[in-house]
Amino acid sequence: MTQPTTDIQMPQIKICGLTHPEEAVACARLGAAAIGLVFYPRSPRHLEEGQAAAICARLPKTVQKVGVFVNADAAEILQRVRSCGLTAVQLHGAESPECVVDLRQQGVRVIKAIFNSREPYLADHARYAPDAFLTECGGGRLPGGNAEQWAWGRVRDFKISRPVILAGGLDPDNIGRAMQAAHPDALDVSSGVEAAPGRKDLDRVRRFIENATAAARLFEATDNPIRRVF
Repeated sequence: MTQPTTDIQMPQIKICGLTHPEEAVACARLGAAAIGLVFYPRSPRHLEEGQAAAICARLPKTVQKVGVFVNADAAEILQRVRSCGLTAVQLHGAESPECVVDLRQQGVRVIKAIFNSREPYLADHARYAPDAFLTECGGGRLPGGNAEQWAWGRVRDFKISRPVILAGGLDPDNIGRAMQAAHPDALDVSSGVEAAPGRKDLDRVRRFIENATAAARLFEATDNPIRRVF
C-alpha cells in the first residue's frame, strides 16, 4: 500500500469508540473523516462483530471505518476486517513491527499506536512501517480513551516520517492548544466528546470539529504541510 502524501488544509478527524449506528452516522455528517470501532473486551466501548458490522453498513463510503485492536493476532484482525467491512485497523497495544508488515502485505491499511508513557514509546517509531502513527498518552487504566492529557508537543521532538494522528485527552476546549503544540496530520477523540463511555454527546462532537477547524489557520504559517491519513 502506498504512503498517503496528499496535502490538505486541516487535520482530518476520527471519532473513536462509537457503539450506536445513529451516533456514528451523525458524527460523519458533522464532518468526521473516520469512525473508530473498538474490539477489546475490557473496554466499555467494546463491540461484538454484529454490532460493528451494523455501524459500518450505515456509514457513507467516504468515511473510513477503523477497527481498534489491542494485541490481537493477525488472523482475528483479518476476520474482523472482512466480516465487518472495516477499511483500516488501529493497533493499540504492543504489536510487533512484523505484525504491521504482515497486515499491510495483505492489503490492510494499518495505524500503529505509539505512546508517551509506555511501550512502544514515541521514540520507537522507526521500528515500525505503518500507514500512519497514532500518538497517545498511554498512562491510563485502559490502552486508550482515558481522557489523559499529556505533553502533546513531544510529538515534534521526533522526526516521524509517517502521518501522525494526535490522541490523548483531547476535547473541544483544548483542541486548539493541542494542535498548536503538536502540528498533527489528524486528530482522534473519544472520551472528550462523550456523555458516557460509548455514547457520544453530539453537541461536543460539533464543537470539537468547529474548534479544530478554527484552529487550522495556525498551520498556514508552518513549513510542514498536513498529510492525508484517512
